[in-house]
Amino acid sequence: MTLTALRRPAASGKPEWLVVFLHGYGSSGAELMSFADYWRSSMPSVAFAAPDGLSPAKDGGFQWIGKRPAGDPRLYDDAVAATPALQAFLDAELAAHDLGPERLALVGFSQGTVMALHLGLRRAVAPAAVLGYSGGLVGADKLNDEIISKPPVMLVHGEQDALAPLYGMMASVKVLSAAGVVCQGVPVPGLGHEVNADALIYGARFLLSAFAFREKHGA
Repeated sequence: MTLTALRRPAASGKPEWLVVFLHGYGSSGAELMSFADYWRSSMPSVAFAAPDGLSPAKDGGFQWIGKRPAGDPRLYDDAVAATPALQAFLDAELAAHDLGPERLALVGFSQGTVMALHLGLRRAVAPAAVLGYSGGLVGADKLNDEIISKPPVMLVHGEQDALAPLYGMMASVKVLSAAGVVCQGVPVPGLGHEVNADALIYGARFLLSAFAFREKHGA
């Protein structure tokens, strides 16, 4: 399956990193590509890609996985089903930019965070970073048996998020840390199920530090 995607070339003209955005339920790649508007000036060597979800959402927009309650085991099954098409997309985007798999970063929002974590922990070569907003891990009980790589992870979450409560992020950090993943959770006071300027700043700092670390130490 070929995914429709928006793309932004590296401002420098020569990409050294690829950031792929994975949107939330009922959204599209275009919405998360707006993050690149904030980040491009500090990331001139980064190319950006933002695919639309695998299927239409019944409320409009697209989805990666079903709209299900937190903790529903079918969320994990949905993530597994979505994985082959997304992994193929990531590999094709890296190849198009002549970049190795260690030059990838995944950035998700809500169910896009679910997919970013699911994909990033199961790639043969660890991405440089996985950054998730307002979402967390599914299939925590299966992680130890399935984890292949351990990219650094940051999860940023609004303290007032009523749709995906903060405790889900905290639980994800605990499980990831126990699995040996370097993981940081950042609660944002006063923020709901959304991303604000503070959250974007936290994310940019994390990505830049992860790129610098990978540049120095390799995959």
